[in-house]
Amino acid sequence: MIARSATNITLQSLAIDFFRKSAGSWNSQRRYYTLNQNVEPQEVTSLLNVSFVEQGAPELIELAKSHELEDLESIVCGTKVTWQSNYTNQNRKEVNGSTVFGIQGNILYRDRGFATPKPVIAICSFPNVSTMALRTEYNANVFEEEIKLVGSRYRTRQTIISRAGQEITIGQYLETRID
Repeated sequence: MIARSATNITLQSLAIDFFRKSAGSWNSQRRYYTLNQNVEPQEVTSLLNVSFVEQGAPELIELAKSHELEDLESIVCGTKVTWQSNYTNQNRKEVNGSTVFGIQGNILYRDRGFATPKPVIAICSFPNVSTMALRTEYNANVFEEEIKLVGSRYRTRQTIISRAGQEITIGQYLETRID
């Protein structure tokens, strides 16, 4: 029991540091590859604003409520992300949105998923101090994501989406901090 608790404290410390370092404005360039279909990759540019959220903040209390957590202040920290996205190779209108993330132990709580407006959880790990790995499962899909801080000016992300054990989509991202 002591080892598990120490591991959660270490993981939470890594998450706090990672979330603090991710705070700011980012220009995100993304490309989604649909596997097993002969279609052009989908390209998206986004302006992201990432805010660090302290334990006990209203956003995290609401997140805890949406996940029906007993202790509404148990989420140790989080981030709020807002975005404005444009699809560069498709005739789609600009997409705006926001989401809230919060960490408790090795669970990352989200107010919504990538492909659902419902609250979801991800299992969180840190292969190293600069890389957060997430595994989320819902609606028969598995989302495996890796977010890596590259110095203080860049982040890379990769998401692999699978269904029934078959990879169906790969998303690759380069995010550049806006000064």
